[in-house]
Amino acid sequence: MIHIQIPKSPWELVHMDWVTALPPSGDRSYNSCVVIVDRDNKTPIFLPCHKNDTAMDTALLLWNRVISHTGLFKNIISDRDPKFTSALYTNLSRLFGTNLSFSIAYHPQTDGLAERMIKTSENIIRRFCADGLELKDSSGFTHAWCTLIPALELEYKTSVHSSITQTPAILKKVWNPRIPAETLRKDLIDIHPTNYSFKMMLDKVKHHAKKALMMLLNMQHRSGTRVIQYQTSK
Repeated sequence: MIHIQIPKSPWELVHMDWVTALPPSGDRSYNSCVVIVDRDNKTPIFLPCHKNDTAMDTALLLWNRVISHTGLFKNIISDRDPKFTSALYTNLSRLFGTNLSFSIAYHPQTDGLAERMIKTSENIIRRFCADGLELKDSSGFTHAWCTLIPALELEYKTSVHSSITQTPAILKKVWNPRIPAETLRKDLIDIHPTNYSFKMMLDKVKHHAKKALMMLLNMQHRSGTRVIQYQTSK
């Protein structure tokens, strides 16, 4: 059994697993779903994906669909999935300052709460996909389960959980998400070349974000409108 510390803020510690062997769905024939659950307030994120997605596919999925809403995780607890053990994803995790902790898949003694959260999510998704195959609108169109996942996620967030006697939505706190500029490390060795280009991209994004904010402030000042104060990371 691994010792899991209580997180101090939302999305600091997450549990992550894959629901596989789902019926192909949508134009991209999604056949799996990534399940991410926040340890702090039990908020879930469900992401349609493919069973054979590479580590880079998964990293990009997190970056494009998750991190902009949650900030960077400090710890990810999952089973020993190849997606996490691959060198590229591990290096991306080190670059972001994310320590990967591993629990044993479906082993109750690993962490009972985590197992229940993941297992519950898996059961909900499988049942939802089965029902979704038969869900038709007034025009007789059968909806793909992957297009209905956001509705399932919303329903989960607004449902009362027995372990917390509240909904995850109510328990969400105001917090300042961790950003790449705070976690990039300068002393890494044996980093895949792709990571260097990724860091350069982040630096450019940060530069243009600051530039855009300054332009907005100047426009507000010239027009005589109320100036909103922004503070960018150093």
